[in-house]
Amino acid sequence: MNESNTLSPQEVRAILNADNKEIVDLCRQASVTPKKNAKGQTYFSYDEVKHLREVQKKLPMNGVQSILTSLRDMESSLSTKIANVIDEKLEGMDEVVVELIRCKTDNETLKQKIIDLNKEVYQLKNELNSFKHVGLGIYTKKERHIWE
Repeated sequence: MNESNTLSPQEVRAILNADNKEIVDLCRQASVTPKKNAKGQTYFSYDEVKHLREVQKKLPMNGVQSILTSLRDMESSLSTKIANVIDEKLEGMDEVVVELIRCKTDNETLKQKIIDLNKEVYQLKNELNSFKHVGLGIYTKKERHIWE
């Protein structure tokens, strides 16, 4: 092969803007094997470098796709886990709400009983005040006048 149709590893690094490790990885991906000239120096053909460049352009997209897929999977997994945790925490809430309603009803019933008992105490105090002590533990009931 004519040396004017070949590129050295240094030129390939410059063209692909890649280091040796990246070029080796690209060669594996593109199934390109660098050749050696009679002096033992490595070289690439223009077509091989063109093919390496095409593979290099596709690899970042594959990497981005891989990252996006990983993010979507992670998002889905997190959403599922969060939903499960919320469901577990809310499972007992129905029972708590029912218990709160029952307590509120009991509270209202007790308030009404207190009101009724206060009325009864007031009536009993009035009844008690209608008796007059006459001595020796004897009481007489006072006549109540309408104007009192």
